[in-house]
Amino acid sequence: MDDRTRPRFDADRCTGCGLCLDVCPSDVLAPENGTITLRRDGCFGCDHCGAVCPAGAIVIEPAGTEPVVLATVETDARWLPFGEFDTTLLVRLLASRRSCRRYTGEPVSRAALEDLARIGSTAPSGTNSQSWTFTVVPDRRSMIAFGALVARFYGRLNRLAANPAARFFSRLFLKDSLGVYYRHYHDRVRDALRQFDETGRDRLFHGATAAIVIATRPGASCPGEDALLAAQNILLAAHTMGFGTCLIGFAVEAMSRDRSTRRALGIPDDETVHAVIALGRPAVAYHRPAGRRPVRIRYAFPPGT
Repeated sequence: MDDRTRPRFDADRCTGCGLCLDVCPSDVLAPENGTITLRRDGCFGCDHCGAVCPAGAIVIEPAGTEPVVLATVETDARWLPFGEFDTTLLVRLLASRRSCRRYTGEPVSRAALEDLARIGSTAPSGTNSQSWTFTVVPDRRSMIAFGALVARFYGRLNRLAANPAARFFSRLFLKDSLGVYYRHYHDRVRDALRQFDETGRDRLFHGATAAIVIATRPGASCPGEDALLAAQNILLAAHTMGFGTCLIGFAVEAMSRDRSTRRALGIPDDETVHAVIALGRPAVAYHRPAGRRPVRIRYAFPPGT
């Protein structure tokens, strides 16, 4: 337990109902003289105890329990009870969000970008680490500079992959990673780089006017999962706010392998990049949701096994 995750108990408010004891996943609480006390270290600040306390007698101090407040969206800090949201509407949102690859060029306000980062931070995280960071690329000029850095990385990679000796070495010692790239991506990347140089066409970010880079600090138990859950929050919220989005895996790969690209965006060396979300006002209207392949469902431990 550290200073960020220390529960404080108000003995005058506590009724001794014991609900907090039942929900504590770390089993660090204990009854004492009609109230509750912290009996050992191990609290990671999930705030389940405070959330179930009907008397409001438990607060996680000094940080972590404040409701998210947004600048561009009206905020309702009340907890939404189980079963009280329109599932039909939720499924419609989930099915309607799709990758956008044409944008109007209209800027995205910094207030909206910061709100999306705050919405991302409402995602769950392993052991409540909340270790994600959000780096905002705020305008088209910055997006062009970002794209040039990524293009520089892939220009070097393409030259290396085109070398037969390098591919042979990769096949022997690197599980043919360079050969796989050459066979599946080299030509497409080469054409995209040529178009970028000759015409300025942006096949990486598709003309998006902003981006949010999601990374994690060291110490999280499942950093990749945490970051992608935050990314999903941002993708869905952006749709409701009128923005199109697209996850850019090529940019993630470049930033994962090229420290100079991360540094140019101000991302510390000890952080790991997991997602890059390009966004802007969509220049296309869709008339139907994206289709999905049939879901493969299996049941574990079937009867008779």
